[in-house]
Amino acid sequence: MKIKSLYISAGEKNVGALFVSMGMMEVLKRNLHRVAFFRPIILCKNIRDKDIDFILQKYELDMEYEDAYGFDVDYIENMIASKRSDELINELIKKFKKLEESYDFILCEGIRKAFLTPTIEYDLNMLLAQNFGSSIINIINAKDKSVQDIYENILIEKENLLSHECSHFATFINRVDERDYLKLKEKLKDSGENIYILKEVKELDIPTIEDVVEVLDAKIAHCFNACNTRAVRGFKIAANSVETFLGSIEEDNLVIVEADRSEIMLGIVAAFYSKEFANISAILFVSNTKLHPNIQKIVLGLKDYNIPILSVPFDSYESAKKLSHVYSKLRGSSERKIALALGLFNFSVDIKAIEQRIQTQQSEVMTPMMFEYKLFEMARQNRKKIVLPESVDERILRAAEIILRRDVADIILLGDEEEIKESYQRFGLDLSRASIVNPNESALMEEFSNVFYELRKKKGLSYQNAKDAMIHVNYFATMMVHLGYADGMVSGAVHSTADTIRPALQIIKTTPDVNIVSSLFFMCLKTKVLVYGDCALNQDPNAEELAQIALSCAKTARLFGMKPKVAMLSYATGESGSGEDVDKVRQATQIARDIEPELEIEGPIQYDAAIDKSVASLKLPNSKIAGVANVFIFPDLNTGNNTYKAVQRSTNAIAIGPVLQGLKKPVNDLSRGCSVKDIVNTILITAIQAGQTS
Repeated sequence: MKIKSLYISAGEKNVGALFVSMGMMEVLKRNLHRVAFFRPIILCKNIRDKDIDFILQKYELDMEYEDAYGFDVDYIENMIASKRSDELINELIKKFKKLEESYDFILCEGIRKAFLTPTIEYDLNMLLAQNFGSSIINIINAKDKSVQDIYENILIEKENLLSHECSHFATFINRVDERDYLKLKEKLKDSGENIYILKEVKELDIPTIEDVVEVLDAKIAHCFNACNTRAVRGFKIAANSVETFLGSIEEDNLVIVEADRSEIMLGIVAAFYSKEFANISAILFVSNTKLHPNIQKIVLGLKDYNIPILSVPFDSYESAKKLSHVYSKLRGSSERKIALALGLFNFSVDIKAIEQRIQTQQSEVMTPMMFEYKLFEMARQNRKKIVLPESVDERILRAAEIILRRDVADIILLGDEEEIKESYQRFGLDLSRASIVNPNESALMEEFSNVFYELRKKKGLSYQNAKDAMIHVNYFATMMVHLGYADGMVSGAVHSTADTIRPALQIIKTTPDVNIVSSLFFMCLKTKVLVYGDCALNQDPNAEELAQIALSCAKTARLFGMKPKVAMLSYATGESGSGEDVDKVRQATQIARDIEPELEIEGPIQYDAAIDKSVASLKLPNSKIAGVANVFIFPDLNTGNNTYKAVQRSTNAIAIGPVLQGLKKPVNDLSRGCSVKDIVNTILITAIQAGQTS
């Protein structure tokens, strides 16, 4: 029998309970719509619990904060001290069962033993898990422990679980030193337990600007783009001359300085634009000092300058003292750390084994979050190499870092290596795992030029023009995909759609069974995902082309786990209308049926009859598709493009795409107004498509 709740138990501070909760929640939300998070015990009911807030915000859980916890420590200890333990347990069970009635799965996070007084002689987490009927995930802290100590702790925890007759789900050994990882793995190889070893990742322990702002209650004097994600690896007090100070700064230092030290500020600005100095993470003005107006003009007028400036009322000594007590925290806005943490979790844990053991049968509901999590998992299972030719764009670099940290694909960036490194370091990013290829200096240039010349010489292309074309990053990237140096390409944040697609049509070309490249959008509504095609490429397809678009969209839908039910849209339903436009859709529907008889397809059909069962029962009562369609094929670009944008804006739907289909190898186009999230999703989709074509 599959379980419907898990209880995460951690005995020590900083062991990583939130980290494990986040990894497990990722697995659950990929498969289930209604998931609850519950902390039976919080520290204080008058102070909001940060773990609860983080999980509710990050995973958009449909529950109130007050329903996500039981009681605070004072109440728990008073109940136990007054010998009302049974009453306490019953009250907590009642709260838990109330959630169980409304949700598909409950993830519980217990309290650390250290927060309870020594007078409580039994393990409350074990008792609660037992009474909730939850299997336990126990976390063992491996930091600063020998392999033998870790092994003995595992045995102690195992004995503890047996003595309480608790159901054991898994043991996570967190923060294992890199040097001990293989030794511990070897020692545990015959244990037969569900044990997962998670390496220590130092960056997860490094605070960010946001942590500094919170602890120091600092004011943000000047905040630049995405400054809150920058790491703070140390701090320096600018007390000496500018020459001495510049020689002391290190990567990701926070600089403590009085704002009236204008020469220091000018030195910091100069160092920012110099390749010879490390990149600092932030500047902290002390004693409420302010920049001289002329220096402020210089700073605010600089191009690409992105070092945040904070301000506090206390002096340098007091600031440094407070900074020594700043610790790293996971927050909903900590995208870089979240990506790194989830990448580590997925690398270390057998996700499929976990899914098989918990109640994660496929839900009929598909939320945008569920769909996006599925994209990450599908890409991770068949890791591919994606080339990004637009390394000059900050959004591309930020998206590339997320992909690398999540460990779901390999990334190739095109451009000058030194310039790319300088650029991503200025943004506080780490793209050291990305491959960087400079087309102008690459040994591949000659091969690519020769291949392109052979492909296009019958079209009148000269060898010199072939060489000139390969200088363009989109042509070079497309040739990398064509010849197998990369598995897919994503472009369009800077270039036009034509600049992205033209090289693909000339070099990669369409698959044998397809005569037209088309596009689709995944429209992620509140509880379902629909496919819209073609809303981006083909202006007025004829009946044969429209049929091919429908077949391509159905094929892509299957690739992403959907069972296609295709609606061929028109202004008339069934036999209710006539005219050239309706006849085109009717003919296209028949062509598609002839090519693929098993495909569930209906047309011509109006949008309301395709999606609404009540309308379908009146307009097309005998149709298996009407009212339940999930793939919508628009008759022309004008209709499709306007409809997808209208639905997107009026329903707050997430539109993922355009996704190109019909090419032998995947190339996908971005909107020039795309967000980092859009780019991440497009890279994932491209990687998944590459897994199909390889």
